[in-house]
Amino acid sequence: MTQSAVQISVVVPLYNEDESLPELSEWIAQVMRDNNFTYEILFIDDGSRDNSWQVIETLSLTNPHIRGFRFVRNYGKTAALQTGFQAARGDVIITMDADLQDSPDEIPELYQMITAEKYDLVSGWKKKRYDPITKTIPTKIYNAATRGISGVVLHDFNCGLKAYRKDVVKNITIYGEMHRYIPVIAKWNGFLRIGEKVVQHRARKYGHTKFGLERFIFGFLDLLSIAFVNKFGRRPMHLFGSLGTLMFFLGSVIAFWLLGKKIYNIYHLQPYRNVTENPLFFLALVAIMVGSQLFLAGFLGELFVKQSVSKSGDYTISDRVGM
Repeated sequence: MTQSAVQISVVVPLYNEDESLPELSEWIAQVMRDNNFTYEILFIDDGSRDNSWQVIETLSLTNPHIRGFRFVRNYGKTAALQTGFQAARGDVIITMDADLQDSPDEIPELYQMITAEKYDLVSGWKKKRYDPITKTIPTKIYNAATRGISGVVLHDFNCGLKAYRKDVVKNITIYGEMHRYIPVIAKWNGFLRIGEKVVQHRARKYGHTKFGLERFIFGFLDLLSIAFVNKFGRRPMHLFGSLGTLMFFLGSVIAFWLLGKKIYNIYHLQPYRNVTENPLFFLALVAIMVGSQLFLAGFLGELFVKQSVSKSGDYTISDRVGM
């Protein structure tokens, strides 16, 4: 299969999903056959401890469209998606979870929205969910916070079912736990045509969820990190230098005011106290020192940004099939 012949690459990150993989691969293949799509399926085994890799190897023998990548340990969903993005050959990249909660029947319409309606990215929206209230309420709060901070108007940032124009995934880099914010990263990299599609949310058929409530806490911290890096990552002096200069200036004004007040009182033969006996003087010194350190941090950050070389794809793959 040549790269130019592939219309759709389906990227499926997975961890301990051996029961669902045969059904999922056949379902995807059936959708592709029904719509005469040329395609590939990329299974990214994120260090599974069950028989997931053995299942992928078996499936690749019967379906030449299947390609597999296996991590030596569990790196996380973001690493799996980044590896899939780098390896994908299709003009349109579809991502979905391996637990059968995402329906492959959505693929044709997602593909149409990218190719015909010229979206850069289309995110699924699980409007009707089969999740307990302990997940749905935090999800709504998390999505509202993300919309407010990022300016990207989507209802369901964490939906695994998404479609991308090839240029998008080849020009962004995700790391840590930032897979939730790919639409935000895409927008901040100049891909502004971001759409949304209501998709079917299916009840989990096999196994159990691999994510707990802590993902919302970590997810919010990741959002703040992305927002900070996007705004100041290439110009750290704008933040640290501004704060440092402000604190240094305030500290200096307070210190000189205290010193001036003492000299004034001495000159007019009024009672006075030593500057070092005033607690405000020590607060001023702290402000001056912290301001100097912040300014220095901004300066060093500028040097680092100018000299650093971005690296991606530092994930160890022990096996691969379907090359």
